[in-house]
Amino acid sequence: MMLDWTRIDTVLLDMDGTLLDLNFDNYFWLEYLPLRYAQENRMALEQAKKLIQQKTFALEGTLEWYSTTYWTQALGIDVVALKHEVRHRVTEMPYCHDFLDGLKAAQKNIVMVTNAHHDSLNLKMDKTGMAHKFDRLITVHEFALPKENILCWSEVQKIHPFNPARTLLIDDNLNVLKSAEKYGIAHLVAIYQPDSQAPKKDVEHFQAIHTFDEILPVIKSDRPG
Repeated sequence: MMLDWTRIDTVLLDMDGTLLDLNFDNYFWLEYLPLRYAQENRMALEQAKKLIQQKTFALEGTLEWYSTTYWTQALGIDVVALKHEVRHRVTEMPYCHDFLDGLKAAQKNIVMVTNAHHDSLNLKMDKTGMAHKFDRLITVHEFALPKENILCWSEVQKIHPFNPARTLLIDDNLNVLKSAEKYGIAHLVAIYQPDSQAPKKDVEHFQAIHTFDEILPVIKSDRPG
């Protein structure tokens, strides 16, 4: 796919499943957390998996679904501490750093907007060392509205003003892209394979990429030749 970078000033970027491989989160919530929960509560692993999946499914897409504080209280286990136990599994998507460096070189405004809780954001920025590549890091827990809610984008604008007509959002969550589309964000890109170990996903009507090298900004030189 091609983007007309002359029409884009601001780039809003998701974290999990976009800049970072969603395999970490899927492994944590579907495998590691149930394992440690089963150990702590002396129950069968399959029983723990079923219990946690039922609880998370009931809240999917809500602010609580993304909150480590909520799940620590709901499950009675330190979710943040458990994430640190497997932090070595946090990995960037291919060409992630090249893309961020390209945006900076092209003088784009680079903003992360994530549904992740502050604890998760801090852990992953510490692990990847990419925080300095952004003009702003925003977690929606600052204003208690998930990106699936169209009102979220007004709150983002209050924190870091942007022109929706000249803004690009890259996100793996189709419901987030749909809320941004309704808000008027003009340039929207999905991710075909948020989890590197899972099958390619249906992105519906959205443009999408496999890796960031497909949309690296072209830096035009003022010098002849």
